[in-house]
Amino acid sequence: MRLLPPLLLLGAASLAAAAPQPYTGADYSGRYSCQGLDDHEGPYTGTVTLALVREQSSGRHGAYRFELEVPGYGRYPGQAASDGAQMAIHFALTDPSTQDYGTGIARFSKTRDGRWQFSKWYYQPQFKGGNFGSETCTQVK
Repeated sequence: MRLLPPLLLLGAASLAAAAPQPYTGADYSGRYSCQGLDDHEGPYTGTVTLALVREQSSGRHGAYRFELEVPGYGRYPGQAASDGAQMAIHFALTDPSTQDYGTGIARFSKTRDGRWQFSKWYYQPQFKGGNFGSETCTQVK
């Protein structure tokens, strides 16, 4: 019986620590105009759309829906998770037969006129035997 109060306290503390906090990070939602350089495909342009999923975001950690559209290639839907100004991104072309999917890491900053911009490096383990590339994207007003 003497163990019951400490165990109850421990259980209550565990539940309190697991409770989600309101999202306090920056909201990177919006459309971005991108220029990229792919190791296999060369230079390309595209449009990224990010949408914050507020109910799955907590504290400084954000959850996002992600989509990249590249003319001549297609749509790359995915998801992203942010921690402050850094964001991990997973994306995959809607045609799975190409194995054109990957993971990227991005860093956000503000332009002189107050828009968000990010630089992303990505890795694709299966696309054409393995691939990598980079993108620079600026939020469209």
